[in-house]
Amino acid sequence: MPLENEDRASDSPYIHRVWRSHASGVARMTSIATSNWELVFWEHDGGMHAAVRGPETTASSAEVPDGSASFGITFAHGTSMPHLPAARLVDSALESPHATARTFLLRGQEWLVPDFDSAEQFVARLVREGVVVRDPLVDEVVAGATPEIGTRTVQRRVAAATGLTQGGIRQIERARQAAILLGEGVAPLAVVDRLGYYDQPHLARSLQRFIGRTAGELRRRDAAEPLSLLYKIGDADGP
Repeated sequence: MPLENEDRASDSPYIHRVWRSHASGVARMTSIATSNWELVFWEHDGGMHAAVRGPETTASSAEVPDGSASFGITFAHGTSMPHLPAARLVDSALESPHATARTFLLRGQEWLVPDFDSAEQFVARLVREGVVVRDPLVDEVVAGATPEIGTRTVQRRVAAATGLTQGGIRQIERARQAAILLGEGVAPLAVVDRLGYYDQPHLARSLQRFIGRTAGELRRRDAAEPLSLLYKIGDADGP
């Protein structure tokens, strides 16, 4: 496979997913929209890099260095960094000014580079040091809960933690779920009905914007560029 992806769930309330990837023989990939921010580490030609990558509101084409290996911690919707406002991260990334095989800089401090198996311990340290905080209400609201506080307060807290609106998050997550279902062979009309799209043109527009694929391409899996990580929540956890 030109792009080998592996991911797992986490028992940390701060973490949505942990993943790693290895590229071989592929020049570009389609980076699909995501409503979560991430800490990403990648190694290429003997050099280590680290970056905070914000939510992506549209699909885009991204270069993939041949032979590169990457690892990422995708954070839960209620998790944020007070020193980096979420709105500043949307559709952008901030690379660490200095990274080695062992360390990188974040909030002006040096940290040991974590790995696929030590993500939880690393994030726990970020929490203890106040680099990462969590608003549990945001995760609950995104999951569909109805809080006992005003709508404007909810909207403000969701925007502060994610940089996005509730509606924007729902659109992205629905498109990702639609892509998974189509890749499993579910018919477009069934996806429209199951996920609440108005009709097939509505589904088509959503897929083009957030996934960068047509329903037919997702069902055939014949596009020239591989997709970035797309996982089905609820699958068995673990590598």
